[in-house]
Amino acid sequence: MGKMTAPKIQAMKQSEQKIAMVTAYDYPTAVLAFRSGADIILVGDSLGMVILGYKDTLKVTMADMIHHCKAVSRGTNGPLTVGDMPFMSYQVSTAQAVENAGRFIQEGGMDAVKLEGAGYAERVQAIVKSGIPVMGHLGLTPQSVKAFGGFKVQGKTLNAARKLLADAVLLEDAGVFSMVLEGIPAELAKMVTDAVHVPTIGIGAGAGCTGQVLVFHDLLAIPDTAPFQFVRTFAEAGSLMEKGLLDYVTAIRNGTFPESGHSSHLSEPVKKALEKEVVRKCM
Repeated sequence: MGKMTAPKIQAMKQSEQKIAMVTAYDYPTAVLAFRSGADIILVGDSLGMVILGYKDTLKVTMADMIHHCKAVSRGTNGPLTVGDMPFMSYQVSTAQAVENAGRFIQEGGMDAVKLEGAGYAERVQAIVKSGIPVMGHLGLTPQSVKAFGGFKVQGKTLNAARKLLADAVLLEDAGVFSMVLEGIPAELAKMVTDAVHVPTIGIGAGAGCTGQVLVFHDLLAIPDTAPFQFVRTFAEAGSLMEKGLLDYVTAIRNGTFPESGHSSHLSEPVKKALEKEVVRKCM
């Protein structure tokens, strides 16, 4: 297949291929995501919650994102890599948005960027015009969690559903190559998917989307099972890692690690010569 590109992702909708997207935040997770055969790797601002320990994504900075994007870019060369533009990195002005989007490409090594909401369609248009592919994001947009009053499903009322459909068309017209639909009713997500020509990537939005995305640590239950309805645990990696660490600590304390084979050793002549010198010095 070669290197995945934004046009190839767009073409997958026309050929009715499902798109697999997963997050990664550092070199090891990028390597594992690459080996899985995922089409897209997203360096999400969700790193604020799963890596940095924040309660939401709002404290994540451009410096944080570029740092993690660099690490991810070193761990993969096949999937399309997308960098999440963090809170207040594109809201101030179009010039700011284009400049920061450029940093994801030049400094972070990303192939594309993602930004939230349709209220910044002119920013999307300007970034695309500068030659940078843009992924949109509608529905439960985490950077608007304060305005939403929490992490709540969006688009449940008739007016809200109508607006989301209109926003999807607006983003398509602005030039996005795909869009994430997060935390919206499955029926609405299917309607959006049918209404636009670009692929939709669902998370908590049902099976009717062109593709799906989950957070790396959520789908592998690291450190624990994720408390979200939309997450399916595909492996209990967190508990396996915990057991390994517990066994490691126990082995140190009971003296079964390290064993002889875990160390290098002196040759017998060198050992004996050193022992004689040590004995003489101690006399």
